[in-house]
Amino acid sequence: MASSNLTHLMRDQSRDGQEACQQDKVNHEFKQLILSLPRVKGWGASQIFYFFQGFWCPSNLIQPINSFQNHFQAKDNDIVVASLPKSGTTWLKALTFAIVNRHHFSSLEDHPLLKFNSHELVPFFEYNVYGGSDTKSIKESNCKIIYICRNPFDTFVSAWFYANKIRSNQSLPTLSIDEIFESYCDGISPFGSFWDHKLGYLKESMARSHKVLFLKYEDVKENAIFQVNRIANFLENIIDLCGFEKMKELEVNKSGSVGLNFENKFFFRKAEVGDWINYLSP
Repeated sequence: MASSNLTHLMRDQSRDGQEACQQDKVNHEFKQLILSLPRVKGWGASQIFYFFQGFWCPSNLIQPINSFQNHFQAKDNDIVVASLPKSGTTWLKALTFAIVNRHHFSSLEDHPLLKFNSHELVPFFEYNVYGGSDTKSIKESNCKIIYICRNPFDTFVSAWFYANKIRSNQSLPTLSIDEIFESYCDGISPFGSFWDHKLGYLKESMARSHKVLFLKYEDVKENAIFQVNRIANFLENIIDLCGFEKMKELEVNKSGSVGLNFENKFFFRKAEVGDWINYLSP
């Protein structure tokens, strides 16, 4: 028995050693990849952006993106919520979660959205799922994608405020609006070019309308009931539950954090259409 246990232990140690060597090899290859990529000064939480797979990407997201592409296998009943940051992502996650789980949480009193930030209920691939660790399974499967975009000026201004909140928490200097406007227009921003991102999903929604639902933030603001109808044939309680002011005032969204310690309160500012005119000239 002792001999058997010893053999098993030796095998486990051997396997651990092989896995450690494999991880060392992966880490080395990743470092070599980083060194080979063009880079520029970034903004937001990351100081360096690398030109990776055709877009400018924050340094801390390259490895999670690579892991996602190599290991994620989409299921036919999966639902993917996609957007650029500050395009209505927090709101769309709340709406989608409420719709999908409407039969499980019919009462508002004990609804998870009253206790958890929507980013906790619908986690990020980049930060939460693959943040610690080449398949095209999303394209090949029948999973659904809900995409939301927003006026680029409003998106930019909201992202600028958000980036400076993160930088302030990290004792980094505030970025001026002029300092990053040109780089944003050139696609040097978190998750790359606004134009490529939006047009990519728009074209997919036109080619595969059964698979990709393309939403506009402004349309959801103007007529939330109609847009929720586009997502599901269910209206009861969702608009009230997921209203901006309602979500902003919830205690769970005033404290705590998600992902890489992004404070929940940073996800809620004004949610106004056309607010960019207060910060950018025509």
